[in-house]
Amino acid sequence: MSKKILITDDEPHIRLLLEQALEDLEDYDVEFFFAENGEVALEIIRTEKPGLVLLDVMMPKMNGFDVCRTVKHQWGMDDVFIIMLTAKGQEYDKEKGQEVGADLYMTKPFNPDEIMAHAIRVLDIELD
Repeated sequence: MSKKILITDDEPHIRLLLEQALEDLEDYDVEFFFAENGEVALEIIRTEKPGLVLLDVMMPKMNGFDVCRTVKHQWGMDDVFIIMLTAKGQEYDKEKGQEVGADLYMTKPFNPDEIMAHAIRVLDIELD
């Protein structure tokens, strides 16, 4: 399992918040990557194959649903765990997230401790 995390959000402060929430994982050799839009995210996923992707839905150039669909359905990368983070919390949006292959769908504002718990589980990190 790749101990790499890709944080994708068009809002710089959200990327920073997620990085700060997860920064203790650097002690466990977790490597971080960042993307400000869906096109950059796809390039990083293709080349780096992160184990975990935190993916915003509403982004410029390519939205999170299209990124997730590409990764899961077109590329068949089932070993990439995708958590969609979004302000869109309607049932329709959650169903669309499942339809495109998201492993988890979380609405903003999110709990940083919950994000950390998912990262530890997904990347199979054993805490000291």
